[in-house]
Amino acid sequence: MHPALKSVAHRPWPLPESPWVMAQTWHDLLFAHWQIVHDVIRKLVPEPLALDSFHGQCWIAVTPFHMSGVRARGLPALPGLSRFAELNVRTYVTLDDKPGVFFFSLDAANLPAVFAARTLYRLPYFHADMSVDVKPNSVRYHSRRYRREAEFRGVYGPVGEVQLRRHGTPEHWLTERYCLYTVAKGRVYRGEIHHQPWPLQDADAEIKTNTMAAASGITLPDTKPLLHFSRRLDVLVWPLRRVR
Repeated sequence: MHPALKSVAHRPWPLPESPWVMAQTWHDLLFAHWQIVHDVIRKLVPEPLALDSFHGQCWIAVTPFHMSGVRARGLPALPGLSRFAELNVRTYVTLDDKPGVFFFSLDAANLPAVFAARTLYRLPYFHADMSVDVKPNSVRYHSRRYRREAEFRGVYGPVGEVQLRRHGTPEHWLTERYCLYTVAKGRVYRGEIHHQPWPLQDADAEIKTNTMAAASGITLPDTKPLLHFSRRLDVLVWPLRRVR
């Protein structure tokens, strides 16, 4: 049994009946969340996905991290393909009582991974020049998308102890999501995932450059984001399935 499957009671719905197909580990992840006006992102999220909100407020996140151990079920992690940096721009949606994540963009430093994710998961992946310098208490991160104006540059790190956030808190609502949604040619697809509850720490960040949301047509508010950090999370991924 994969270690991530040792506990499933925290999930909002049961595990898929089919077997998982991919495993990966996420490292040194920053959640930088901004409140965003509903109408700003409604026009960018295709129907029939409904925007999800916490106390009436929608959110958008920029999430830099790096991955290791990316592998298909039953296969070892392949050198050169299993370890790379990634940065996502995301918001929150729901369909058929299953709240999930909708990605505006996903930048990765691995070109084969970008091609595979675009082909198999119909996700808006982009190839980027990325660097990650991890220190004991900080992460220096830089990402610049090839041939497009989309860049993130900053330093971030934890400033508090690890906490498992309670139901009903904004941190739990923002992070404890066990599927992603994408829409291709008018068809809605859901990809199930599984992991243990997020081990979150409050965080601080000095973000020097951030045009990631702007590249998707979204202007972030000029306010300090809600910041959280996670050192490591093991994740299992299921195949993409058409919902409607």
